[in-house]
Formats: sequence, C-alpha cells, structure tokens
Amino acid sequence: MEIKKELNGTTLILKIIGRLDASNAQELTGTLNSSLDGVKELIFDLADLKYVASAGLRALLMAQKRMNKQGSMKLRHVDETVMEVLEMTGFADLMTIEK
Repeated sequence: MEIKKELNGTTLILKIIGRLDASNAQELTGTLNSSLDGVKELIFDLADLKYVASAGLRALLMAQKRMNKQGSMKLRHVDETVMEVLEMTGFADLMTIEK
C-alpha cells in the first residue's frame, strides 16, 4: 500500500494505492493520527485501492468517528471491488461516498 497526502488548508486528501489489509492498516492509522489535527474535511481517494480487508475497514471506521467530531469525511472514486465490500459490510451506509 502507498499513501499520498495532499493538504489544502483544512482539507486533507489521502490517496490510497494498492491493498489495505492487516499487514499495513496500522500504517494508515499512524498517518491519520499524525495528520488530522486541524483538519475539517478528510477525503479518501480510493480510485487505486484494489482490495480492503477487515483491518482496513477498521482504520476507515476510526477515521470516520474522529472526523464526526471535528468535521466531515468522504470516500471518493471507490473501486467496484472495494465498493462491494463496503456494501456487504454495511459501511456504505455509514460513510459518505462520492463518485
């Protein structure tokens, strides 16, 4: 997995590339913990995320809970395979997903 960060004022865009699973979900959690101070809008660009496992879903849920307190969070450009996982697990109902 690769994470590309772009901060525009109080908007943070995280582009997640590759696979988000147990072997690297902690890396995403660490990036979030060190990057969200002062962020009002968090956007995950998931166009190049090809797989997400339960550990990755947990990291997304933790980010959503934090952003509910300080702003908003969106998932953008969700790959079809990842979208299926989000729908099957009910995460699609918990998160704002944009095309």
